[in-house]
Amino acid sequence: MSISPLSPLEHIKTTSRFLRGTIAQELENPITGAIPEADTKLLKFHGSYMQDDRDIRDERRKQKLEPAHAFMVRARLPGGVIPPQQWLALDALAQQYATRGLRITTRQTFQWHGILKRNLRAFMQGIHDARATTIAACGDVNRQVISSVNPHLSSQHTLTQEWVLRLSNHFLPRTTAYAEIWLGGKQVGEAVDDEPIYGNDSAYLPRKFKIGIAIPPTNDCDVFANDLGLVTIIENGRLQGFNVAVGGGMGATAGDPTTYPRLGSLVGFVAPDDLIAVAEAVVTLQRDHGDRKERRHARLKYTVDRLGVEWFREQIQIRSGRTLQDVRPYQFESNGDRYGWSRGEDGRWHLGLYIASGRLWDHDGSQLQTGVREIAKIHTGEFRLTCNQNMVIANVAPEDRARIDKLVERYGLDGYRQQSGIRRHHIACVALPTCGLAMAESERYAPILLPKLEALLDRHGLADAPILLRLSGCPNGCSRPYLGEIALVGRALGRYDLRLGADFIGERMNVLYRENIAEPDILSSLDALFGDYAAQRRPDEGFGDFLVRTGVIG
Repeated sequence: MSISPLSPLEHIKTTSRFLRGTIAQELENPITGAIPEADTKLLKFHGSYMQDDRDIRDERRKQKLEPAHAFMVRARLPGGVIPPQQWLALDALAQQYATRGLRITTRQTFQWHGILKRNLRAFMQGIHDARATTIAACGDVNRQVISSVNPHLSSQHTLTQEWVLRLSNHFLPRTTAYAEIWLGGKQVGEAVDDEPIYGNDSAYLPRKFKIGIAIPPTNDCDVFANDLGLVTIIENGRLQGFNVAVGGGMGATAGDPTTYPRLGSLVGFVAPDDLIAVAEAVVTLQRDHGDRKERRHARLKYTVDRLGVEWFREQIQIRSGRTLQDVRPYQFESNGDRYGWSRGEDGRWHLGLYIASGRLWDHDGSQLQTGVREIAKIHTGEFRLTCNQNMVIANVAPEDRARIDKLVERYGLDGYRQQSGIRRHHIACVALPTCGLAMAESERYAPILLPKLEALLDRHGLADAPILLRLSGCPNGCSRPYLGEIALVGRALGRYDLRLGADFIGERMNVLYRENIAEPDILSSLDALFGDYAAQRRPDEGFGDFLVRTGVIG
């Protein structure tokens, strides 16, 4: 294990008795809606964050009340695959316990907001009853494994989803604390208090760890933003294996130039039979060599940069007992999601739907949550969540298309047919009022900003131009802002860094263009650039590529 002095959080983990802490006891405390700080750190491993409503924090302070504490809960749904009956069960939990409906995250899962402490155990039990779990959806472990959406479009996609499940199951924590705390002591599988991967000390990993699998030519999961990125290589209709990239990560810390986003570095190719061994080598190398003294520098990207890519590649081979072959040729052509109907190899159909900021919620006349619920009642395939906060009604029988189309139209789920290019490709994190790290608005700002950007683009004849827009309430990067052709990264209320120049395929990050500016300067800067882009762009040239070619971005 690491020889670096442990941070206070590392001590919390190692003395937690495999993630137990005093969570169970504190859930029974009726005096407060909160739990102690040490337990909030452990609760993340169980898939939940304690939050409070920042919109009313000051007012409650004036009234000498504690903050309006509630909990965000995130499910672990590998690859974002959800059968209709499971969808209905998860939706019912949202109706009973949560605020603001269901939210699709950028890691192909659901999170629920506003769960009160007195309801938290019942909510977790409901997740379990729905044949899902929340363990390791957060925390210093391997989290949700993501992949390209809609594996039924080809046999290769189906096989990739099998690897998503294998990787997810392989890296699950083995502690029985989850069953004891949330499920009344029910045994989950064959779990025992033994952590062969994360260590029996157990400090688990220095920070969170993310795995993503992409299927060229679409990089719809931003594979190089992951600690471990896998690019599938398919030749002659067969899965040959995976190109392996290590050290990706989107987070940074405001005001700390020693923290930064990073794209994963390709280190080789592995055959399918060698993938688990290589993946475990990467995870355990990070376990043993990651920085456990300073959490800001604890992600794998800093370990790779500190020790060197070549050193890391050699150690993967030594630890796994496998030889990394040369990287195989591949080509990405696009990012983002495909909307509308598409037909799979087996003759069944798939409908991609646009969901603004991933929020399925009945409010202000919208009935998106109800609409999907009604579809789930008749759907015989499954639903698939995307890494861009959208969803696919997948594996639809030809005879069911008409009924689903009627429900899509009735409940306003057909917005993808009218959306502009930039709206169809935007991502926004939750930010205020619930995220404790948020410095500015994001999800709530998107519907204000987008019409203004659309007006500018329309004036320049660019209404249909596909442009990747990412909004983030802080530099931590949940919405992958550093891979946006245009990105706003929050600095303070109403103020953002404007970043420009990523490509449309997730292989180049953007750079800072203007720092700490408000909306008028954002719009005026983009207006001038949109004008230049309309006048000077080459055929099929993306906005980010144009900015680089013309020297706007160095």
